[in-house]
Amino acid sequence: MASQLLGLAEESGPSPGESGLAVNPFDGLPFSSRYYELLEQRRALPIWAARFIFLEQLESSPSGVVLVSGEPGSGKSTQIPQWCAEFVLARGFQKGQVTVTQPYPLAALSLALRVADEMDLTLGHEVGYSIPQEDCTGPDTLLRFCWDRLLLQEVASTRGTGAWDVLVLDEAQERSVASDLLQGLLRDAKLGNLPGDPRVIVVTDPALEPKLQAFWGNPPIVHVPRGPGECPTPIYRDSVPTDRVEAACQAVLELCQQEAPGDVLVYLPSEEEISLCCESLSREAGHLALQRPPPQVLPLHPGHGQAIQAVYQDIDSGARKVVVTHWLADFSFSLPSIRHVIDSGLELRSVYNPQIRAESQVLRPISRCQAEARRLRARGVPPGSCFCLYPKSFLELEAPPLPQPRVCEENLSPLLLLLKRRQIAEPGECHFLDRPAPEALMQALEDLDYLAALDDDGDLSDLGVILSEFPLPPELAKALLASCEFDCVDEMLTLAAMLTAAPGFTSPPLCAEEAALRRALEHADGDHSSLIQVYEAFIQSGADKAWCQARGLNWTALCQAHKLRGELLELMQRIELPLSQPAFGSEQNRRDLQKALVSGYFLKVARDTDGTGNYLLLTHKHVAQLSPYCCYRSRRAPARPPPWVLYHNFSISKDNCLSIVSEIQPQMLVELAPPYFLSNLPPSESRDLLNQLREEMADSSTGSESSSTQELGNACVLQ
Repeated sequence: MASQLLGLAEESGPSPGESGLAVNPFDGLPFSSRYYELLEQRRALPIWAARFIFLEQLESSPSGVVLVSGEPGSGKSTQIPQWCAEFVLARGFQKGQVTVTQPYPLAALSLALRVADEMDLTLGHEVGYSIPQEDCTGPDTLLRFCWDRLLLQEVASTRGTGAWDVLVLDEAQERSVASDLLQGLLRDAKLGNLPGDPRVIVVTDPALEPKLQAFWGNPPIVHVPRGPGECPTPIYRDSVPTDRVEAACQAVLELCQQEAPGDVLVYLPSEEEISLCCESLSREAGHLALQRPPPQVLPLHPGHGQAIQAVYQDIDSGARKVVVTHWLADFSFSLPSIRHVIDSGLELRSVYNPQIRAESQVLRPISRCQAEARRLRARGVPPGSCFCLYPKSFLELEAPPLPQPRVCEENLSPLLLLLKRRQIAEPGECHFLDRPAPEALMQALEDLDYLAALDDDGDLSDLGVILSEFPLPPELAKALLASCEFDCVDEMLTLAAMLTAAPGFTSPPLCAEEAALRRALEHADGDHSSLIQVYEAFIQSGADKAWCQARGLNWTALCQAHKLRGELLELMQRIELPLSQPAFGSEQNRRDLQKALVSGYFLKVARDTDGTGNYLLLTHKHVAQLSPYCCYRSRRAPARPPPWVLYHNFSISKDNCLSIVSEIQPQMLVELAPPYFLSNLPPSESRDLLNQLREEMADSSTGSESSSTQELGNACVLQ
């Protein structure tokens, strides 16, 4: 094996076959000329110097674990997977494969495209990818790029480690929940004692190296040497600009006027600001007097996944590319043509507060590790430029050294559901790089208990096992299962897909005509039924993109919802859950759909306390308002807001919004929510009303039973 690896490491290129043409060992076909062009580019990457050391450590590591530490842009994400595929091929593995995880679906897709090109293979055959609503793999797939949450779901469904021989956990410094938990599960599995001798490669930024080294028990480390070229000296502003988008646009336009060579990467905190910046730059760039064509402005964020190929494509016209992105491109995307970086120094993140079961949109400084990664994007000979839209003291005083672990900032209910699936009775039995707060774990366990996902011993109930099969939040999976009982599966499948896909509306209506077309899609029962109506109309339109644009709908999100609905339907059929015929619009279906929703979302109910739209949430005493996108807000005729509502999300922001809201009847809540949940609600007028209603319903039920017994007795006497 050592000689085989040495041959792999020292080969300058593939060996010729009998015909004299070099043959690709993965598919047996001759290499194309493009393969050799890309091979020269690969050899110029900093990581190429560590190729033999990596293969040697991969073969000989006693624990089966190897750490790879290197800076962004060194080639780790593209080359390590290919060398692992060569390693697996040399060992003659027939059933196993190399699986590479990424913290973002878009990164998994882009890397699969690039690596398939470099290996001269067909995407979907020997090289593939698995992301939500898209599995581009086949029986011959040897190298698979995968969203880390999907792999976590696979590992949770088996007592083993998964169907792979080599697992590459890429971008570990991103600290995603799935990546952290996978490392904990794999460390506890003791890889060296497992059959098949599996290997785990953890790829990280040098900033996280000491923590990972301690966590894994001092495994061998492959250090990637620094690449050629110098890093630019950052240029700081004297103060933080009041308008980040305007400041970023101005910096880009000045670069374009200077005719400085190279593409530009702009970092802004949010997708909304990315869109505003792209619109402004596209409008202003056309008025510049330039020697070259106007720059091509490209957004890069999850909502614009279709633009990923354009980001990597060469532009024949010679126009400069301006890529506008956010934290997504801190580590996961390498763009060799970038020579100039404009950094806002901020990120907008959703942070979950378990005490109030709400997400906050937190605008905060990036970490110093992220700031350094952004600066390194402009490395070159000569160095490019890095414009920081903040003073030097901003990061020194306010920025943490590393990105925040997402396991300390997300709702842990899905995580604990997977841990229970692995028969890990207590969260403390699983190792974490950073342990979540005890109150967050307890809140998640309480929520699962309310949803009947746990039995009296704290293990997964039969219902909990089924809930863990679905790639959905537990409350949404519970509502989908409840729809089997209430004969509204068809409608609930559509709603589950729509709630999981990206937001359906791209922006507020741009004109009166668009607003009128949107209003025609609204349903009287609220936002949940409106989403179903939007989906049905989208399908009837033939999934027409122009139809979506005329109504300000996100065509990509609706296509994702269509794919996800098919996956959920297939899953329900596989586990033999009962289905129902479509009945959307009937009075009975209306009530059944509400019951299914309340069965899963009773934790997310609010009451209008004063008739003016100030909603007090049942589970705590926060007051919230309806989102501007809510159909109850967009109706023309003045009407009293619904007194009791069920909501999908509560986000703490400047106006504390409830989003995706539908009216419910409190009687339905009393009927379907667990009695101990109602008893555990904090003291409030709403709780008193519900308890009073529960007593009245119990008395009414007792009275009905007594009346029925009396009538039966009278009938017996008459007989």
